[in-house]
Amino acid sequence: MKLELVKIVPVQNTLGESVIWDHRLACLWWTDIHEKKLYNLDWKSQNITIFPTPERLTAIGLTENPGVLICAFENGFAYFSPALNMIKWVHKLGAEKTTHIRLNDGRLDRQGRFWAGSMVEHPNRENLQERGKLYCLDRKGQVSVHKEDILISNSLSWSPDGQIMYFADTPKRQIMRMNFDSTLGHLSAPEIFSRTENGPDGSTVDQEGNLWNAEWGNGTIMQYAPSGDVIGFDKLPVSQVACCCFAGPDMDYLCVSTARENLSDDIIAKEPHAGDLFIFKTTSQGLHDTLFPDIRNVL
Repeated sequence: MKLELVKIVPVQNTLGESVIWDHRLACLWWTDIHEKKLYNLDWKSQNITIFPTPERLTAIGLTENPGVLICAFENGFAYFSPALNMIKWVHKLGAEKTTHIRLNDGRLDRQGRFWAGSMVEHPNRENLQERGKLYCLDRKGQVSVHKEDILISNSLSWSPDGQIMYFADTPKRQIMRMNFDSTLGHLSAPEIFSRTENGPDGSTVDQEGNLWNAEWGNGTIMQYAPSGDVIGFDKLPVSQVACCCFAGPDMDYLCVSTARENLSDDIIAKEPHAGDLFIFKTTSQGLHDTLFPDIRNVL
């Protein structure tokens, strides 16, 4: 594993998450969840555009319309046009949306379904009765529940052939692996893929099927073989790494979002780049995201 730092984008996000690459527009998208901001980085010019979001935006997926994203907001799934600041709800969480529950990590599978899991947003979450769920929004706009009893949903990603799904309940400090029926979108019983030193956050998969995970709390990007063996790791100069994706014309850059949420002034003084976006050159290559259905008649 070799990461060569090429740029630090000074955005100082409170909670930078769901960084994704749009190969059609040659740009990066990511969200600062708590600040209700959506970021767009033009790859060629390196110009950044910031869009306000109507509520906390937790995860992003591309659609067949480049001007519209499919999104997990804190309260449910919706189409969102950043340029027009327009939202169209597809599904809002029902009775399960309690005071301490919100959606969190999300990603499109290889067939274009949008998955997102919810989390318990409370410092004493283990002692509350509330629990999150893992949802799937299919290409017809129907929502189904596939897992329950979750504290913090994270690490959603798929093998290149779409036959393996990865998922983590962050406080359990382990990444799970499940066989995935790509035709029906069904999951097998989970098995442990890897145990982690700290909480596994956002993940991505490269063309060789290796899983790259941002490990929250110790500032580490981990690279795992499909077997679960550790191939390598790289330490960032910040403790709260949140999400990663491959980007660039050849998909050989790794972009890592970070956070400064709940860091004391003393820690921020030691980690001045906390919350910034890191861009690394790699010797690996990623995969383009799939697209959610064309919704040009929606917005």
